[in-house]
Amino acid sequence: MRPDHAATAPCLQHQPTTHTATFGRSLRAQCIAAANWIGRQLERRRSRLALLEMTDEQLKDIGLSRGEAHTEYMRRSWD
Repeated sequence: MRPDHAATAPCLQHQPTTHTATFGRSLRAQCIAAANWIGRQLERRRSRLALLEMTDEQLKDIGLSRGEAHTEYMRRSWD
């Protein structure tokens, strides 16, 4: 290292900055949001699958027909 840069050497050590900390929190928040979204999608899938496993009498009790249950099951996961 050149002698005139010796004074800046302590600055070269990586210290977390506000920007880095904010980015880390943002990335963590995005990961949590993605995990929550995946959890909701899996829950919807389980619920829709449960509709298909119900008997016609059970579907009638909740006000659905077999066709409506099948239509609900066939919906895209993000609907």
